[in-house]
Amino acid sequence: MLLSKGFEIEIYTGTPEGDIVGLSDRIVADLHGFVREPDSRNVEYTTPPLCQYEKLLCELVRPRHELRRYLKTLGNYTLIPGSTLALGPTDRFFRSDPGNPYHSYIEHTYGTTVVTASVHINIGIADPELLMRACRLVRVEAPLYLALTASSPFLNGQVTGSHSSRWQVFPKTPALVPLFESHQHHIDWMEAQLAAGAMQNVRHLWSAVRPNGDRRPYNLNRLELRICDLIIDPVALLAVTALLEARLIQLMETPSLDPLVSSQFSAATRNADLVALSDANESAAARHSLDATLYHWQDGRPMMARDWIGELYQEVWPIAKANGIGCFLSPLQKILREGNEAQRWQRQVEQGQSIRQVVTAAIQTAQVYEDALARDLCQPCAA
Repeated sequence: MLLSKGFEIEIYTGTPEGDIVGLSDRIVADLHGFVREPDSRNVEYTTPPLCQYEKLLCELVRPRHELRRYLKTLGNYTLIPGSTLALGPTDRFFRSDPGNPYHSYIEHTYGTTVVTASVHINIGIADPELLMRACRLVRVEAPLYLALTASSPFLNGQVTGSHSSRWQVFPKTPALVPLFESHQHHIDWMEAQLAAGAMQNVRHLWSAVRPNGDRRPYNLNRLELRICDLIIDPVALLAVTALLEARLIQLMETPSLDPLVSSQFSAATRNADLVALSDANESAAARHSLDATLYHWQDGRPMMARDWIGELYQEVWPIAKANGIGCFLSPLQKILREGNEAQRWQRQVEQGQSIRQVVTAAIQTAQVYEDALARDLCQPCAA
């Protein structure tokens, strides 16, 4: 049985030449379904939780199709792929809601390091203990999803040397987050962080993965994977999601996949060791993505990220096929073969294109592709 899935998509607005322009206050006022981020240069929309991938595809494409159409009424504006301020500027914050005290805290504490675009993948899991087990497994494998989705090799008009400049600069908060050993452990830890002021509110848990729900940390119903860069291709995003879902179904069928159970690290220090290993793997994946050398949570053996992902793909393929989502998982092979968006963009720069030329071409490609998807698969939004 498939799990429910939904996405939170953050995306930049700006000109067809790649200059990012803050328009979220006007978008949120005029369009249903969009919410503002602290900086006005990106805007967020959320898809409803659905089990069927075919419907999810339309829910990903339809809001962007409508948003592009609306942006044309404001001027020559469009949507911009990527997860960082590729062409800048990064020296100032453009507040979307100047009177919001939480936004004030974010601006003054983090500056523009939080002005990034990403996709958060939410998977429905109602049982709180199963959810904690799922979060543990996804936490130690989160670098693999970053490696697949990296799309931010540029920042402020420069090639940074990192495939995910977003995750390199993003202020993970609190700095040290354990693997939650139970739902009660999560509750106790969250209450302690809030009491100490390490978190401003229950939303202020900015880690690679977190349990989420309507009344955090008490009522929880989904796993939220937050590490991914914005992967603009919706078919590729669904492939990444299919890998995640199939892995979680595998965990449900094989509870011993829990890292706190099957890791060979010393039981006395296993939680701390796995956290340290995962954080180091995240940094390596942010820098080199699919070409990163990572260390496996089971026994610490080194593996190239693309090889580890290839192994996982083979492991979960029978599960995906049995659940009718093999066709949605298979595009993952193209990413492994041709590289993620950051790697493709870097190659274009190495071949002589400017960053602006790369970004401009990506804008055009995304729009043409999504228009075709809207026309062929989501007829109502193309009318």
